[in-house]
Amino acid sequence: MKRRSLIAYIGAGAATAVSGCLSAVGLVEDGACSDGDCDIGMTRNEFVPETYHAEVGETVVWKNTSAADHTVTAYEHAIPDEAEYFATGGYDGEEEAREEWHARRGGRIGTGETYEHTFEVSGEYPYVCIPHEKGEMIGTVVVEEP
Repeated sequence: MKRRSLIAYIGAGAATAVSGCLSAVGLVEDGACSDGDCDIGMTRNEFVPETYHAEVGETVVWKNTSAADHTVTAYEHAIPDEAEYFATGGYDGEEEAREEWHARRGGRIGTGETYEHTFEVSGEYPYVCIPHEKGEMIGTVVVEEP
């Protein structure tokens, strides 16, 4: 076998092996959730889907489907006034969530991990991944009455 053919053969085998490993830990290139294990997936730099529609009382599940660390952090002053604040790490407000992320990566969602929040008030809930905010990793949950 010629050297280039051998390298291409080995490269294809390695890609297949890595692909199998990524599937085993729940990584999906397009970030989509599979088998109903989540509602919103996270790629390297985006939430999939970017906008998710839910009903009042519904629990929404995010899953890190990438190899990067992420957060789910509500924009505190943009969610409905009566709504409960939400952020990975269980912080009471956006400022605390940001401080903890920058101090010790607080609120981190690692590869394959999930976060969930139940929405009890209708309205729009914009949120962000703090470490990827400059890359515009921003999403919105739109909650409607059933």
